[in-house]
Amino acid sequence: MDYVIIGNSAAGIGAVEGIRSVDRVGKIALFSREPYPAYSRPLISYYLSGKVAPETMYYRDPDFYLRLQVEASLGREVQALKLEDKTIELSTGDKVPFDRLLIATGGKPITPPIPGREYSGVSTFLTWDDAKDLGEELFPGIKVVVIGAGLIGLKATEALVKREATVTVAELSNRILSAILDEDSARIVQTHLEEQGVKFQLNNTVAEILGEEGKVTGVRLQNGEELECDRVILAIGVRPNLDLVRDTELKFNQGILVNSHMATSVDDVFAAGDVSEGYDKIYQENRVLPILPNAYKQGFTAGVNMAGGSSEFQGGFAMNAIGFFDLPMLTAGIIKPTTPGFQEYIRLDPGKQSYKKIVLRAGKLVGYIALNTVDRAGILTGLMDQEVDVTPFQEHLLKEDFGYIHFPKELRSQRLSLRK
Repeated sequence: MDYVIIGNSAAGIGAVEGIRSVDRVGKIALFSREPYPAYSRPLISYYLSGKVAPETMYYRDPDFYLRLQVEASLGREVQALKLEDKTIELSTGDKVPFDRLLIATGGKPITPPIPGREYSGVSTFLTWDDAKDLGEELFPGIKVVVIGAGLIGLKATEALVKREATVTVAELSNRILSAILDEDSARIVQTHLEEQGVKFQLNNTVAEILGEEGKVTGVRLQNGEELECDRVILAIGVRPNLDLVRDTELKFNQGILVNSHMATSVDDVFAAGDVSEGYDKIYQENRVLPILPNAYKQGFTAGVNMAGGSSEFQGGFAMNAIGFFDLPMLTAGIIKPTTPGFQEYIRLDPGKQSYKKIVLRAGKLVGYIALNTVDRAGILTGLMDQEVDVTPFQEHLLKEDFGYIHFPKELRSQRLSLRK
């Protein structure tokens, strides 16, 4: 059996391990545009700030490809899929045949058509090379405008501040981290970041990037204000990288459509990770789930099925464990319902920068925010994942000491037995 994997991040690595759990001898060829062994993308901001060393960036040990007998072609880009011929075509023109194919091309930065984006000094922040290139140009006092106050933009901002940059963040929404925080929690995080020197332009964005002699000199905001800067970081968001599939018969929406086996609409072709739409058990529909643990699980599931085994992706949900300048947070699921049928409960202590919110639907926990109160938040994640009816103990969910002791006896025994 000839397996081909396009992509070398969590989903691709999961697929390798899924294949090898069933088939120890089939040929696995893996292709990646980037020249590096698999590394953890969430660490690039820590690399930029100097918090992690290069050797700690890797997602698997140095012998991974050799040990699992993978022919890893790193730095070799796939430019076309010839699904009717069951081959892929490389940028060199070489063609590689496959019996089973996995597309795990991940996401790509959203780059809106802002005038001036072609100037030197404008970049995205998604890959290790992005972080390396940016790091080489930093100096104390450098002025940087970050477009976007999502996770990528604010992790880049944190790293830049630690490298003594002066940072202004422009965000079209009325709050930072709008995908994972509500207004009250976002306000706490924003105040904390402002105390570190970060400036914000909310309900605003960059209308034009200004420059001279091909180099960035500033930006003009939507409200007409101009800011001087030396660098601009585009961090508006990430979308599934569908470049290879647009001219094929593969069906896609926001991402490639797959079933619970991660199989696509074309026989012997699978997809996993940020490029696909997996089942979201909270929204109860297929959605893009751009979370590293979900990508790995989807990749592993795909790998098992590619090798002739049987495995199903049972579904996941959005979850983020992150922090900024030692302010930790965990968020998951639906955090700001926009339709009837939900109940929201909140405990807020601004003095301690503490915020906890739970969202219930039909007696089940479907979302939470834990800001600076994260010690036992993992229990909430478990309740969501197992779709437990929390009605008998929901009044305890917001307590600081909430734990297994508040579960009904039968549920407590069940949960504790699962931990053994």
